[in-house]
Amino acid sequence: MSKKISLAAMSEKMRKLDICMFTTKTSRGLVSSRPMSNNGDVEYDGNSWFFTFDKSRTVKDIMENPQVNLGFNGAKDLFISLTGKAKLIKSKTIMAEHWLNELKQWFPEGIDTPGIIMIHVKATRIKFWQREDEGEIKL
Repeated sequence: MSKKISLAAMSEKMRKLDICMFTTKTSRGLVSSRPMSNNGDVEYDGNSWFFTFDKSRTVKDIMENPQVNLGFNGAKDLFISLTGKAKLIKSKTIMAEHWLNELKQWFPEGIDTPGIIMIHVKATRIKFWQREDEGEIKL
């Protein structure tokens, strides 16, 4: 049986998780997943942030249907499924708040790279499973 869990407890479980499988629904009704990094923003507060290009499949999918899922996997058989609503962000100020120099391998001109965009995912429900333990939070 799934137990209620606080956002602080969920944040602790997610503390060292960076890469997730980011899932969208395509215009043809299929689901599409790809690995994405939340840029080391692992002080989880219900929000996830990702950099990508405005012409990516991910952005196209979000424009048609903003409902997404993020799937994380961690140590000791930890699995997390986060459902949320995605929003596209073009603000250079917000991008600068989440920028890491390691991102230059994909975005060589930093936040001024042509076509750069951010995806903000606001969680609505998070579930976790870890061996015999499981829980969820609705935000």
